[in-house]
Amino acid sequence: MDLSMITIRELEKRFSFLKEDLLNILLEIHNIVVEIAPDASLDMVGESLVYFNGSRGGHVSAGICLTTAKPDHIRLAFIHGAFLPDPKHLLEGTSYPKRYMKLIDYDQVEWSAVREFIVAHNKLDPYSLYPETK
Repeated sequence: MDLSMITIRELEKRFSFLKEDLLNILLEIHNIVVEIAPDASLDMVGESLVYFNGSRGGHVSAGICLTTAKPDHIRLAFIHGAFLPDPKHLLEGTSYPKRYMKLIDYDQVEWSAVREFIVAHNKLDPYSLYPETK
């Protein structure tokens, strides 16, 4: 689905089970993706929103980010996150190359870092990381 086809109201309704702070985190990430990649595609899978550049590929080859609603946090994941610059070591995870951030409190989120990760992952060409797959 094209990002322009979903409204904030639809996201609020779908994720109405979340506490207000977590819903606000999810919506802020959505707004950042819309700003950075307005032509991105969105798939809603269970409790997750998968953002990707549909003109370049699918969830893995053209992934921008993935948000998953957990009971106590929003997980912001990057399928090729191990290749993102992370000088503050904000990304977690050991499933190579996927990395994620656990976002618990809207006011404590490092929004500038979130934006930088989304911008960098949106620009990342995973085929350049694995030349033998070209």
